[in-house]
Amino acid sequence: MTVKSKADLASMRAVGKLVGQALREMRAALRPGMTTEQLDDIGAAFLRKRGARSAPQLTYDFPGFNCISVNDEIVHGVPGARVMRAGDVVKIDVTAELDGFIADSAITAVIPPISATARSLEQCAKAAFDRALTVAVVQNRIAELGREVEAEVERWGHAVVHDMCGHGVGRALHEPPSVPNFFSPFTPGRLEDGLVIALEPIISETPSAVVEDEDGWTIRTATGCLAAHYEHTIVIRGGRAEILTAA
Repeated sequence: MTVKSKADLASMRAVGKLVGQALREMRAALRPGMTTEQLDDIGAAFLRKRGARSAPQLTYDFPGFNCISVNDEIVHGVPGARVMRAGDVVKIDVTAELDGFIADSAITAVIPPISATARSLEQCAKAAFDRALTVAVVQNRIAELGREVEAEVERWGHAVVHDMCGHGVGRALHEPPSVPNFFSPFTPGRLEDGLVIALEPIISETPSAVVEDEDGWTIRTATGCLAAHYEHTIVIRGGRAEILTAA
C-alpha cells in the first residue's frame, strides 16, 4: 500500500508496533524443550489480547497463528509438536492484522550454545537488512535493495535464497511490488513516497535449491544447510525509511 494520510500512517504504526512487541515476547520466551506450538501460542495470546489477528490465517488459512521455522526450514514453518533444542536456529515470523492494516516482521533467534555458523547467519541477515535500508529512499530503483542485500550476504560468505522475496504489504499480506534479495536489471519499479514494503533478507548457509514439505507449507533448503531470515515492514518517507515494526 501507499500511505496517503496521517490516519494511514498512524494505523500502520499501531499494527507494526504490536508485531514488534509480539516478536520480542516470543524471543524472550524461547528455550530448549519448548515446542514450536507453545512458542506460537505465546505470540498468538499477546496479539489476540490487543485485538490483532493472524494475517496468514486470514489470507491463506495457515494452520498456525505465526510461522516458526527451525534450522534448515527457511520460511512458513507450521507450529506443532516439534521440540526445540539447544543450538537450534529458529526463525520467528509474525504477520498481524489490526483494523484492516497488516504488518510483517521476522527475526532469527539461536538457542544457546550458539555455533559459529549459526551466529554468522543470524548476524548476516540483519546486516543485509541494515545495508539495504540505507538505499530505501524515494526514487531509488527497487533493484538497488536487492543489490545491497546480495552484496552484504556474499561478503559474509553466505547465499541469498532467490526463491523468496520481499513484497508490498499494508492492506493485504502480499501486495506489489516484489522486492528481490538479489540484483537484476530487470527488476521493475522505483520506491515512491509512502510506499510500504516488507524488506526481508532470506539467506542460507551455502547456495541451495528449496523444497516444500509434505505439509504444503514449510519451505526448507534442499541440501539441509541452515537458513536465516530478518524482516521489517518499512515505509518509504523522503530521505529515510521508517521501520514500522520496531518494538
